[in-house]
Amino acid sequence: MIVPGQRMPIVIATRPVDFRRGHDGLAATVQNELGLDPHSGLTVVFRSKRGDRVKILVWDGTGLVLTYKRLDQGRFSWPPVRDGVMQLSRAQFEALFEGLNWQRVQPRRVPKPAAAN
Repeated sequence: MIVPGQRMPIVIATRPVDFRRGHDGLAATVQNELGLDPHSGLTVVFRSKRGDRVKILVWDGTGLVLTYKRLDQGRFSWPPVRDGVMQLSRAQFEALFEGLNWQRVQPRRVPKPAAAN
């Protein structure tokens, strides 16, 4: 799998898109409908109407990379359909891509060091 950059944001376009669209059509959606720059290194996750398919668009510095996945059984766990995007952590993205419930992935809590006496 092509892994998104750790420093760049990962977002889900919450409204389903026409899955006949390719690189250029999805890049136009990112720019014109979502108001984001598709050439910034950002990772954009698109959902199908049925919810069993995902397309991921990433600019890797030399070109647009489009990844497509269809689950054999079941559906991906998606946020509610609405306009705009929703940001994901890398761990949430990886859970989503594996077909797991990404909403159950919580940020890691780093313990605070004990105060010295």
